[in-house]
Amino acid sequence: MRLLIDDDNAHLNFAPLTLTRPVGELRMGLLTNTERWANYLKPAIIGHRTEEYLSKRYPALEHDLCVNARVLPSKEVVAAIALLENGEKLSLADGTWIAYKGSGDVVKHFSGALIVLKKRWDLYLNNEQAISLDFNLVTKDRKSAPLPVSNTLIGDPNLLFIEEGAQIEASVINVKGGPVYIGKHSEVMEGSLIRGPFALLDHAALKMGAKIYGGTTIGPHCKIGGEVSNSIFYAYSNKGHDGFVGNSIVGEWCNLGADTNTSNLKNNYSAVRTYDYRAGEQLETGVTFMGLCMGDHSKSSINTMFNTASVTGVFTSVFSSDFPEKFLPSFTWGKPGVRFEWEKVLEVAAAMMSRRGMILSTEEEEILKHLYLNK
Repeated sequence: MRLLIDDDNAHLNFAPLTLTRPVGELRMGLLTNTERWANYLKPAIIGHRTEEYLSKRYPALEHDLCVNARVLPSKEVVAAIALLENGEKLSLADGTWIAYKGSGDVVKHFSGALIVLKKRWDLYLNNEQAISLDFNLVTKDRKSAPLPVSNTLIGDPNLLFIEEGAQIEASVINVKGGPVYIGKHSEVMEGSLIRGPFALLDHAALKMGAKIYGGTTIGPHCKIGGEVSNSIFYAYSNKGHDGFVGNSIVGEWCNLGADTNTSNLKNNYSAVRTYDYRAGEQLETGVTFMGLCMGDHSKSSINTMFNTASVTGVFTSVFSSDFPEKFLPSFTWGKPGVRFEWEKVLEVAAAMMSRRGMILSTEEEEILKHLYLNK
């Protein structure tokens, strides 16, 4: 099967995260949606229908089945998709399409419960549920590695899964609120306190004494310390020191300096306003708890204080003796109107990525150059 994952014209709904990736590559739970569809359908090849400037790295393809990148698949919906004939489309009652074959002119309705993403904050708002669903998908009929005796487990042992090569010592893990997944060759250093649902993905690390609350995902190769609640870190990003991050989403190749803190609740407990890339302005969200959303390759200096519902674009360097602006565009150097020089962008990317034995690919550089020239 050749599978096409369609952004459903929702690219800007999830910016700044989708400035550098298709909607299907957004991470929540244990997986990206691309990985979920691959796990369920086991296609021979996967393509993306996305923005033109992303299409060289994430190309489209002639396909047998097209699915909506905003919809998280389930066992029930995959069974319904298997019954689709050529020319049929599976949709929810509200008109949200799920998948189609051929022209998709004939609509069939799916009445089951699904997670459908609409805005970027839906990622952390639904992360607890996504972790639980992915935990069952990834660990089904598999046996966990043993938990070393130096640790304390609170709750059902079946809700803890440890992959091969993971190291965990002298930590407390509470699974009463949901499952805890510890990925391959990851490390939980001594003194860490973890409450599920929680996912620590492959080669990631929790630093000594980390305090992790439920609904949190730490992506591959991330290094995280301090206090984190209901947040998602993508790959290769670091928060190595003390400081609070809550109800936040941090992209790839980011670094939060020591004692960086995010406010996630207004003093008057009212719903927050945040920057919307589609509207180009701050909009009401109806959400009470919202921290930071940080695009790929962005950094904060020590003691940075992010205001409630802050947004930084791609390759933004944040430093200030006061609260930074709630919205900092891509390639900002410190404050709005001051721009990161292109040569420095490439130097910083090379320096950070070389520490992990990686380089910026030609396709990645072209995406960044497009964003830089069209900012």
